[in-house]
Amino acid sequence: MENTSDRQMLLLSGLTILGLALAALAAFVAPGWWGVIGLCLAYIAGGIPPAINAWLSLWRRHVLDIDFLMVLAAIAAAAVGAALEGAVLLTLFSISTTLEHRAMARARRAVEALMKLRPDTALKKLPDGRTIEVQVKTLLPGDIVVLRPGSRVPADGVVLDGTGSMDEATITGESMPVEKVAGSKVFEATVNLNAVLTMTVSRPIAESTVARMIALVTQAQADRAPSERFSDWFGQKYTIAVVAGSTLLFAALLSFGWSFDDALYRAATILVAASPCAIVISVPAAILSALGAAARGGVLFKGGSALETLAAVQIFAFDKTGTLTTGQAEVTGFFTRIPEKQFLSLLSGLESQSEHPSAAAIRRFAAERGLEPAEIRDVVNIPSEGITGLHDKGTLWAGNIRMANRMNASLHDAGIAAMAASMQTIVYFGRDSDLLGAVSVADQPRASSAAGLAALRADGVGKIAMMTGDRRAVAERIGAELGMQPEEIHADLLPEDKVRLISEMAKIGKIAFVGDGVNDAAALARADIGIAMGAAGSEVALQAADVALLSENMERLAAARRIARRTRTIIRQNLVFAVGAMIVLVLSSLFFALPMPLAVLGHEGGTVLVVLNGLRLLADPIRKA
Repeated sequence: MENTSDRQMLLLSGLTILGLALAALAAFVAPGWWGVIGLCLAYIAGGIPPAINAWLSLWRRHVLDIDFLMVLAAIAAAAVGAALEGAVLLTLFSISTTLEHRAMARARRAVEALMKLRPDTALKKLPDGRTIEVQVKTLLPGDIVVLRPGSRVPADGVVLDGTGSMDEATITGESMPVEKVAGSKVFEATVNLNAVLTMTVSRPIAESTVARMIALVTQAQADRAPSERFSDWFGQKYTIAVVAGSTLLFAALLSFGWSFDDALYRAATILVAASPCAIVISVPAAILSALGAAARGGVLFKGGSALETLAAVQIFAFDKTGTLTTGQAEVTGFFTRIPEKQFLSLLSGLESQSEHPSAAAIRRFAAERGLEPAEIRDVVNIPSEGITGLHDKGTLWAGNIRMANRMNASLHDAGIAAMAASMQTIVYFGRDSDLLGAVSVADQPRASSAAGLAALRADGVGKIAMMTGDRRAVAERIGAELGMQPEEIHADLLPEDKVRLISEMAKIGKIAFVGDGVNDAAALARADIGIAMGAAGSEVALQAADVALLSENMERLAAARRIARRTRTIIRQNLVFAVGAMIVLVLSSLFFALPMPLAVLGHEGGTVLVVLNGLRLLADPIRKA
């Protein structure tokens, strides 16, 4: 009854139950005219809606579905004088369908509940300093909003003034408050806990993180996993086989001398017992529940296919910077052949147009010394090497040793050699073929990285690898702090080297690549499944990967894999139970004269049980991780 609302389905089920009650009263307690009224009510309320759906399915999609089987069995029961049993069938089918519909709707609504957390109004600050209450939907990028303690953020934006804490559990799943200062990003529907803040709106409501989450999960729920497509295909083909088999059985029983009524009754019972309803619903019930629970826990799967693939992954490859590390690098030292202020001004001017964490560290370092970045034009980013730009006196460049080699710069200098010997990232800076100096930058592992990798190993992941374009010494320093072995660390890599390594590892088993979703597009695409870390607020990251972890907590990755594997287990449980129950019902109908009401009870009861088993995923611990 896919075109019927919840309220209508409840009403129809209620009328069907009332009709069956009247028919049963007339049959077993007090015979009377109400028996016929009850049968008519049960057949109309319980039979016409599935008959309409069956006809529409056959007409539009050329598919025989389970509604068709149930209506056909009920008509057959009435034709042989067992109208009451047909009413029992329609009543139980109506109740079962309503329960399934409401349960599946609950799974689909798990993410849409975020909509209720979005505030309706906001305090907009006017140019003259006054504040007025406005509808959130009227906010535009650039508007300034005042956030009071306890209020929800009305739109994605950036803190303009103030210091406080935010509860971001609705977006990232993180239970601990996150400190916010001027310049920090804030997300719609999160809660300002303890201070008055002003923020600048950065995106319209239709493009907010919450809006994109809902759109992505809605799309994910529409995209069928391979097991869903198979169960749907099997259900369609099998339904035809059930109709054909029941027809042949009816003909065979007649040829063996059975009466018309007995043969039709037995064939109709087989029709009910062999119906694949539980098989068809067992997969989507689990998939939809898992997608909803994961999204509420800050993990977005791009569909059931990604969920099933992650469950099979045995190899995890990680980008280093911004994934295993914080990406909040700090300048630890520098060497220059020109005046210090000129050096830092030129370098920060060039790096002001780069998104790399090292560039952000250099910009902060120069700003802390009150230096204005120089104006650089025609800037070009060269992946895994560095950045170039034009200045009055020539081409400026900054990057790693490959960038220096590209520019034919000589690195033979005692100051440079001393910096290169450290286990820190070195950013070389020069003009044309002249080396002007270098900066050492250090990044730190995320606080959750070691625990996240340990959780993956504990869950049975066979191989973990770190891939980075950074120097070997730097990579080994980070890897050692995370408990990684030297053979698990791959350094000095170009983007094509990462793709090559992933291709080689993919020959061993399913591989996932975990990156920032921005600089690792090729690796994310080549892996069996791409996972973006810290994707909240990043349109590129949300679109680039198959799985997006909205928080920067690496332990959430292990939780995502656990719910994927748990989903796979529940799907297998459902399929084994559904197939087993169907075999028992069919054999009982064939050899033990199983009454139709018991066949209906077994069929509908099994269907409800597999749905409820799938719904257990809605309470998965990932929501509280």
